[in-house]
Amino acid sequence: MAATGHAGWDDERLQVLIGRLLRWGVLLSALVVLAGGVLFLARHGHEHPDYSAFRGEPEWTRHPAAFIRALAHGAGQAWIELGLLLLMATPVARVALSVFVFLREGDRLYVGLTLVVLAVLLYSLWFSG
Repeated sequence: MAATGHAGWDDERLQVLIGRLLRWGVLLSALVVLAGGVLFLARHGHEHPDYSAFRGEPEWTRHPAAFIRALAHGAGQAWIELGLLLLMATPVARVALSVFVFLREGDRLYVGLTLVVLAVLLYSLWFSG
């Protein structure tokens, strides 16, 4: 095992930590999507879809405060969307964790490169659509 700059931190331990972050992020997002699906079907499972009229996205998809209210009221679609947001945030959290790992190791080159990757990820999430 190759040692990093600090006692107790080696490559294998860091890989395990990153693997756990990814695993728990995916598991949490799956559970939130499942809960949202159950909520949605409990409220709307008996309805018949009306494809003759187009309905746009709900208002809560455009405003964070409305999104939080929809979650608080148990809107299944909002919980499903939260789960998908958590799924998208998982690899971003992995890159952010890597920044701290490289900082701890004192590897300024990889801190800089990882910060660039993180900036590109965040830019693409905020300004892509």
